[in-house]
Amino acid sequence: MAEIVYPPVVALAKTMFRVLDMRIKVEGAEHVPNEGAAVLASNHVSYLDFIFCGLGAQPANRLVRFMAKKEVFDNVVAGPLMRGMHHIPVDRKAGEAAYDQALAALRDGEVIGVFPEATISRSFTVKDIKSGAARMAAAVGAPLLPMAVWGTQRMWTKGRPRALGTRHLPITILIGEPLHPTPEQDPNEVTAELHKRMTDLLDKAQRGYPESPAPDEMWWQPAHLGGSAPTPEEAAELDAR
Repeated sequence: MAEIVYPPVVALAKTMFRVLDMRIKVEGAEHVPNEGAAVLASNHVSYLDFIFCGLGAQPANRLVRFMAKKEVFDNVVAGPLMRGMHHIPVDRKAGEAAYDQALAALRDGEVIGVFPEATISRSFTVKDIKSGAARMAAAVGAPLLPMAVWGTQRMWTKGRPRALGTRHLPITILIGEPLHPTPEQDPNEVTAELHKRMTDLLDKAQRGYPESPAPDEMWWQPAHLGGSAPTPEEAAELDAR
């Protein structure tokens, strides 16, 4: 397919990373195939995660088609960009259409990006995840790659003001070894293993992060590591409201 929009957007993002002197660390990029279908499944802590998850596929020269909620595509600014980059809109009331579009893209050899938690995790832990990523990968015989991103929540996350101009910010992007689900496997079992691997990667990213929050910034650290972010139980209550 014609790539008129995506490459300039990537170039602009990389320019901004340099201007802000961001300290971006990518590990495991060798797991992203140089060609053919793949499903990337990442945790979700920021409205900007898709930018950085896509960056994790850049060493393999791959452009990731992300599944994102339909409301983003309805935005007058973001919508044309999202469509121009051939991302996939997800209408939560009619999700099968997005699933079928993602399958078609995978069969064309594309890399599909999924946030299986469906929404940003306020607790900065991996929430319960949906089985769509496992089912898609199994249906087309594509590798299923667990991912974790950390540090992006400090730029823009749910319930916090934007801090898009933060300089020298460390961002960690980890990509784990792929799962290879088959149609014969129980997608719920594959999803449970995916959840475990995403959790392990996120824990590694959090514990190895090169900065600790200042006393007035404990909000961006998960509760189990001494931060003041909501616990998973508290986050679930906030989401329910």
